[in-house]
Amino acid sequence: MATAGTAPTTVRRGMETTVSTETFLTTGQDARRTAIFQWFARARACATPSPHRIRAPAQADAAAPREPPDPMSNATEAHRMHDTLLLFGATGDLAQRYLFPSLLRLQGDGLLPPDFRVRALALSPHDTEKFRQILRERFASLSHYTPTPEQVEEFLSRVDYRSVDMRTPASVAEAVADCVDRPCVSYLSIPPGLYISTCEGLALGGAFKAPNRLMLEKPIGHDLASAREINATIGGLIDEDRIFRIDHYLGKAAVQNLLALRFGNTLLEAVWNRNYIDSVSILVSETEGVDGRNSYYARSGALRDMVQSHILQLLCLVAMEPPASLAADRIRDEKVKVLRALRPFTAAEAQRHSVRARYIAGTIEGQPVQAYMPPDDSDVETFVGVTAHIDNWRWAGVPFHLATGKRMAERSTVVTVTLKPVTHWLFERPDGAHAAPNRLTFRLQPQEDIELGLMSSLAGPEWGTLELHPLELELSSQTGQNRRIAYERLFLDAMHGNHALFVRNDEVEAAWAWIDSVVEGWKAGDVPLEYYPAGTWGPREALPFLPAQFDAVGPRREAC
Repeated sequence: MATAGTAPTTVRRGMETTVSTETFLTTGQDARRTAIFQWFARARACATPSPHRIRAPAQADAAAPREPPDPMSNATEAHRMHDTLLLFGATGDLAQRYLFPSLLRLQGDGLLPPDFRVRALALSPHDTEKFRQILRERFASLSHYTPTPEQVEEFLSRVDYRSVDMRTPASVAEAVADCVDRPCVSYLSIPPGLYISTCEGLALGGAFKAPNRLMLEKPIGHDLASAREINATIGGLIDEDRIFRIDHYLGKAAVQNLLALRFGNTLLEAVWNRNYIDSVSILVSETEGVDGRNSYYARSGALRDMVQSHILQLLCLVAMEPPASLAADRIRDEKVKVLRALRPFTAAEAQRHSVRARYIAGTIEGQPVQAYMPPDDSDVETFVGVTAHIDNWRWAGVPFHLATGKRMAERSTVVTVTLKPVTHWLFERPDGAHAAPNRLTFRLQPQEDIELGLMSSLAGPEWGTLELHPLELELSSQTGQNRRIAYERLFLDAMHGNHALFVRNDEVEAAWAWIDSVVEGWKAGDVPLEYYPAGTWGPREALPFLPAQFDAVGPRREAC
């Protein structure tokens, strides 16, 4: 067993990776986390087997001369990170708030290749120095991470900028042609309406030749038809196994922990079915409004923006069958099965099991908030609540209450699993009809913790063994200010070629098929648009879709 001062080693495919025990014993939590990330990046780079390697007989090895490896070959690529990022939409809100800060931190922690570089691309007519100054100002006001001036300047020296018209493939091809001599990843942080023309330009410029990769931000289209068109067109330009469709929720450590808790604990898996579970609630609430995304949001709304992606991904992780392994396609196979088992909405289902609403003027944290006024008199919703049913053996009859909204009372992501009551109630107080059910609550943000609600006599008087009271058992994780952004993990995985936290094409299309049924159900059932003041938990009609007060992130204000 290692002691302070020793250095245990792990050998992976001929490369010795040494992790110092002394480092872990004498440094703080953040330094230890960085050391783990560095070791993981090195170990993964050397442990990935090449799918094209064939072991020849020993005598052939001795006789045949060895040619120097092609730096762009698949076999060589399996053992190195891609070192060039082509980032489209570089001036947009997502890139400025999350993508560039994630890359800055990864480089500061030594997790990117030594010769890593970024080609930033957008329509704005900046030059490289102007764009670097924009990033410099952004980095000066980061809330989750404080880089040193040297780290900022080192990163900026690796960034250059090109103005490009993404509607014109020839313009895209010209803007990237000088970068494709190195293994590169193209990241499209742009509206889905520009995906096809941009990808045609990338293919024309040589950015899709093997082993280059493509990262696509959600949403992939705005309905099933557009998603199929995008998938088919892009699939004709680059192989599916080199496409990485992003849902950043999958990069969150707390979301990944759902898999660990489900499949790593007999206690949970034994009751994880319709025989013991009464209902599941998934709530994603935001205090932010539509600011800065007005034109996009007017075309999408909460259903297409949040339910189609983040919430359905959470539903899949809660409801999927155990995969045969943690290989990317084994996990994604099980998620697709869940999505295809979702019961399509009809007009009657839409009227009975959904609500849509939009926020009006209100207050959040004592500050006045204006109403959302979409352009062109759109009836788009900023809040949606739906009850989904999964028609399979495990979940038949179990309702999944899904809710999300903007300008709500608190920012939170909560998954609540409510268990069925005991079959025979023995105690005097409370009576069985008023006993709080057992609930398992996963809070994913802003605080990450797990809470189990039980009934116990320990919470009552010592002599009251026949009187039960709710007892909450809580396991909290103090994440602190230096919690990594989900995009950091996603960047590393895409550059290494790991698909586990990305969405496959059939997964996207299965999700859109169900979302389209909800939209059609709203139209056929003439489901009205309700209203709620900003700073509340939605309209009064939202109550059936929200977790009970026992599970609320804080004292819940009434829905209006």
